Amino acid sequence: MSDFLLELRSEEIPARMQAGARAELEKLFRREMDAAGVTAGEITVWSTPRRLALIARGLPEATEAVSEELKGPPVGAPDQAIEGFCRKAGVDKGALETRDVKGRATYFAVKNVPGRATKDLLAEAIPAIIRDFSWPKSMRWGAASISTESLRWVRPLSGIVALLGDDVVECEVHGVTSGSVTLGHRFHHSGDITIGNADDYAMKLRAGHVIVDHEERQDLIRSGAAKVASEAGLKLVEDEGLVIENAGLTEWPVPLLGRFEEDFLEVPPETIQLTARVNQKYFVCEDEAGELANAFICTANIEAEDGGARVVDGNRKVLAARLSDARFFWEVDRKKTLAEHAKGLERITFHEKLGTVADKVERVAKLAEWLASEGIVPNCDPKLARQAAELCKADLVTEMVGEFPELQGLMGGYYARAEGLPDPVADAIRDHYKPVGQGDQVPTAPLTVAVSLADKLDTLAAFFAIDEKPTGSKDPFALRRAALGVLRLVLNNSIRTNLSDVLGAAKTGAITSMMFAQVRAVNKDAYEALERVGVDLEDDATFDLEEQALDKGMGPIMADAEQKMAGDLGLLDFFADRLKVQQREAGVRHDLIDAVFALGGEDDLVRLLARVKALQSFMDTEDGANLLAGYKRAANILKKEDWHGAEGEIARTGEEDPLSQVDDPDMRAVVEAKMAERHAKELSYEAEPAEKALMDALAKSEPAASQAIEAEDFSGAMAALAALRAPIDRFFDEVTVNAEEENKRAHRLDLLAAFRAAVHKVADFSRIEG
Repeated sequence: MSDFLLELRSEEIPARMQAGARAELEKLFRREMDAAGVTAGEITVWSTPRRLALIARGLPEATEAVSEELKGPPVGAPDQAIEGFCRKAGVDKGALETRDVKGRATYFAVKNVPGRATKDLLAEAIPAIIRDFSWPKSMRWGAASISTESLRWVRPLSGIVALLGDDVVECEVHGVTSGSVTLGHRFHHSGDITIGNADDYAMKLRAGHVIVDHEERQDLIRSGAAKVASEAGLKLVEDEGLVIENAGLTEWPVPLLGRFEEDFLEVPPETIQLTARVNQKYFVCEDEAGELANAFICTANIEAEDGGARVVDGNRKVLAARLSDARFFWEVDRKKTLAEHAKGLERITFHEKLGTVADKVERVAKLAEWLASEGIVPNCDPKLARQAAELCKADLVTEMVGEFPELQGLMGGYYARAEGLPDPVADAIRDHYKPVGQGDQVPTAPLTVAVSLADKLDTLAAFFAIDEKPTGSKDPFALRRAALGVLRLVLNNSIRTNLSDVLGAAKTGAITSMMFAQVRAVNKDAYEALERVGVDLEDDATFDLEEQALDKGMGPIMADAEQKMAGDLGLLDFFADRLKVQQREAGVRHDLIDAVFALGGEDDLVRLLARVKALQSFMDTEDGANLLAGYKRAANILKKEDWHGAEGEIARTGEEDPLSQVDDPDMRAVVEAKMAERHAKELSYEAEPAEKALMDALAKSEPAASQAIEAEDFSGAMAALAALRAPIDRFFDEVTVNAEEENKRAHRLDLLAAFRAAVHKVADFSRIEG
């Protein structure tokens, strides 16, 4: 067994590409070894800005000889078939053997594949790995680059080290010949470094001031940055992404602390941190009070003789220039109020079918005000909700957000506070995008909740209105994230409202806006003329455009808008799916969410989840499991008999089917229960004990469950259902449902229908798995 070392050296590999390159190198190496029948042991892959390295332990010296058999056509088959088989197997017809297969002579090709030296296999594998390597971006270079067939690599490939044990694996790629010689640090080492084998590779490179293990460099940066900050009486602001990036930029990392002018701290701290991080790859520090300090930590790639003083000074000057730009943006932006900035949103298209960002802001403002005035978001001032919503996107046209889009919302909050707007308004502007991701903080301030909810609800309703729904893995408008944000806002703040109501309000605003956007597009001059004479079309969603629009070719637009107004955009189903995804991590079963949603009319998310969780606790008990079994048995009988609880009534009285005009699921359940109660009173025979027991249990459990649900005592509702478990089991054990007597059969089927209706008070058990 021998260890194999492969180093591919090039000009600087971008830090962001190195993790993917390590994975790609291992994948391609394994592919080549698997194809050659070589089993590799432990594989280690390292990267620096100038090299990729792979070490594979325990490779065999050679592969074993093998014999392969391929079954061909039967003797007597057409010559064309036999010749095709020979070509596929790579043998002559005379070399074929015949064997008996189920009494028929059949051709076989037998190939003896001799063993090969692993060194020879590697010599073929290395060029294949390099040629097939996939980079996000790559280039050609040199004289050969005039041909499209020339090698592409992330940067010009300059060296290959390939050693199996102590021996060089000889190969050549694009004029680069393999060997045992590499180079050390660009500044700290001159001359060649000769590698003996895989075991001394990292050690010899370290002697040449190269730490080849990227994880070791990350540890050095992480601990070194914290150390220099501590020595200055400061605390490092941890940033793991920056640690990885700096490790990808250096082969010999040395963290150094520098200072910038204190007056830059007048700029919002997030701006300073983002400037340092994005533009310069610097860490920042906090003082003992947790405030941003006028300090930065850069990662040098050299160990300077002066302790890094010149390096720090150079970096300080570059950072000062960047911070000067940030301060300039901060000062220029504050010369306008947010309301003045917001006027610029009229020039930004939100979506061609939905108008401008200003149009969206107006929709969000109306919706936020409505959420507050209706008490859906409690303790929220409607006027402040509208004000915050009208200004929440204004910072999109500021200089600072133009330079740093990541600061949208955050800068709006700073500008609002700087001009003296109320703190709740500034906070709502700052945080209205939240929650953005799963780990993001969920707002709790009423004003912020109202604006954040309105923004996300409008986005969902608007894009569903124009049929831009997520498909498969594609979600270009982040609608799944918006829906999860709505769910977290509602559940974390215990907002009591029917989701269909707030979605309906959002839908009305979105479709009205869409209609007017299309009207503008059809006849911009006519629209502007109406506005000039004082008609504010968008302020009155009920304004009848139809008469004025028909002669302008706008009739189809109006018809389409009316159809969408009345239609179901599928948003409730979309939310149900997102709720199942969100709750799966909390251990809530998706089928139970379906079972409660299927009842219809239950889209108060707080109440729905309370019901689902009570149902899940109940289904985990023996009573729950047995009741489900009884329900499924009853449902199967009713389905087989096509019995809906009304046929027996019609047969006995000749009355019209009382369920024929009942569409609402809850009302159907009430009618079925009343019919069963009526049938019980009109019995023309003496009920059997088990039959009577089920009737008595239903008479108690059904109203008890209803009252408990009305009081939102879902555990109590489950307890009421649990009382049906024993009677339904006894009923199936002792009673013949399909009795010969018609009156008995009808009553017993009605009784099962009443049992099903009672269970449906809590959930649609047909949706529950198990």
